[in-house]
Amino acid sequence: MSRRLGFALGAGGSRGIAHIGFLQAMEEAGIRPDLISGCSMGAVVGACYAAGITPSEMKKAALGLKLIDLAALNPAPFHRNGLMKTTKVRRKIAGLIGEKDFSELEIPFVCVATDLVGGREVVLNSGNVVDAVVASGSIPGVFTPASIGEYRMLVDGGILERVPTKELKEMGADVIVAVDVLGDLPRVKEVKGRLVDTVLRIIDIMDTRMTERKHLARKYVDLWLEPDLGGMDQYAVKDLAFAYEEGYKLGKTSVEKVKSLLI
Repeated sequence: MSRRLGFALGAGGSRGIAHIGFLQAMEEAGIRPDLISGCSMGAVVGACYAAGITPSEMKKAALGLKLIDLAALNPAPFHRNGLMKTTKVRRKIAGLIGEKDFSELEIPFVCVATDLVGGREVVLNSGNVVDAVVASGSIPGVFTPASIGEYRMLVDGGILERVPTKELKEMGADVIVAVDVLGDLPRVKEVKGRLVDTVLRIIDIMDTRMTERKHLARKYVDLWLEPDLGGMDQYAVKDLAFAYEEGYKLGKTSVEKVKSLLI
């Protein structure tokens, strides 16, 4: 009986395009995961792959992205708890995978979000996939919190667990490969005076600290990988081709390591 392989794709905004390159390299080597987990942009890429969208199709869609394709300003941001609505983001994701239920995916998939009310991680693995993915990537203060079932205020899962690995183990993975596209906290010369810049910097510090703790005891992970993305800004819709290529390089150099884990 072959060992079940799980890919955990981490959060990372535009840096998450590296996940697409990584998956392309894995496919070329004949390696496909049996299970996938994702957070934020990792959830977007993971859901698309689980739905049968090829890495080349994802690459084409991603490299054509512009900020206007994603940004939809809220007319009353303070009352809606976010500067932007998620309508355009949702439309873009649904345009790729359709309105699928988790049970309709080709590969079992799970993503994570953070419940602001309960102050805890929420595992999303049933119901509408697009709604779950949008919730997983709803940056607090930037996007309006999502509402799914009993949860009324779901935001970015990266606040508590930007690379979800435990969930793969619970799904039955024998081998877990984690791809963290954020790496260490990037240094900045300054934090601009705008509210959104302050919020985003706080989030960067928080989730880097959470992941540092995980580095101390990666008991669920067999292989932890990080593409070399330098100081690429995860919040800017640029350098997407660079992120893809770095993810592809990472995948190519990791093929033999992954194969050895499956023996």
